[in-house]
Amino acid sequence: MTKELSRTSALASRHTTLGSGLEDWNGMGTAWSYHSDPNVEHDAVRERVGMFDMSPLKKVLISGTDSVAVLNHLTTREVQNIAVGNAAYLSVLTEQGTMADDAIVYNNGNDEWMIVHGSGDTMSLLNESAEGKSVSVSFTDTLHNISVQGPESLSVLNTHCDGDLAKLAYFQHGVYSLFDHPCRISRTGYSGERGYEVFVDEKHVGDVWDKLVTAGVMPCSFASLDKVRIEAGLLFYGYDMTTDHTPYEVGLGLTVTGTKSGYRGCDALAVAKGNEKINNVCLDIAHPDMVNGTETIIMNGQTVGVVNSPCYSHRLGKSLALCHVEPTAAKPGTNVHIKGGDIDCEATVVAIPIYDPDKSKTHQS
Repeated sequence: MTKELSRTSALASRHTTLGSGLEDWNGMGTAWSYHSDPNVEHDAVRERVGMFDMSPLKKVLISGTDSVAVLNHLTTREVQNIAVGNAAYLSVLTEQGTMADDAIVYNNGNDEWMIVHGSGDTMSLLNESAEGKSVSVSFTDTLHNISVQGPESLSVLNTHCDGDLAKLAYFQHGVYSLFDHPCRISRTGYSGERGYEVFVDEKHVGDVWDKLVTAGVMPCSFASLDKVRIEAGLLFYGYDMTTDHTPYEVGLGLTVTGTKSGYRGCDALAVAKGNEKINNVCLDIAHPDMVNGTETIIMNGQTVGVVNSPCYSHRLGKSLALCHVEPTAAKPGTNVHIKGGDIDCEATVVAIPIYDPDKSKTHQS
């Protein structure tokens, strides 16, 4: 039986024309695959420019005098430190100090903020944090977003934009006109490349998509997105982190402002810090193809972890996976064995990210 989707991308017909079955993610039909080869899409993002329909991400607008107080209770960063026109990646915690979600918060100015999140529990927790506060919380599906990623992303977008996007530093954003349509463009992404996310109303997004195709931008599926994000060590909620894990266990300690207090889960997180049961690592797997996921990781005859997010990188010539392992098995260079189903092979822990470890491509001026 086909699952009934509660949300629809205005780009759905374009995805089906490209071969997508509009598989579900976050309640919206998503382009998990196209007729095109994911390796060719992967090459486009790494060598030229590709784009992903990221509209299944949930966009929530927050406004009012208590916006900062509400977002400070919801998230792990000091929100008042996010200047107008800037954004920050952060964690949303349960009362137990574990990962309810990860998200990006944007300061749009004039006491208006936007939080963009995936499949975690951000919306209900935001509503709880907003109870009794002078704040408006509004989920919107009319605002779509196209993620344009790759070394040629700037030149392609700038050619058709009314402003100079080269002035945007990493995690900065602003209001522009692109192909004569109003939008917000953010220098963010999920690829490990320089890239931009275009937030545009559903009535304009089809025209923007079509004109980007005409400009030479390749539509890319989530099959290729998995490849680029795993190479770049970027996590996917529900696979690489869940409510079983603290930010410190999955490598997201950078999202926690150490001096901050008063946010949901902060006391429990303080107790848990330093007592991590697992670490998030990348494995270089001695196998000629992508493994299945959920394989057991073994060291010295003992189970020490599990495979979460696998891929095969044809560009690196490696079978890779993001995994959870016990801290004793987390050091780069550690040799382990993975086993499950038809997979029975050796693997080595490698430093994250395996692609562009200095992050020079995303952060370049």
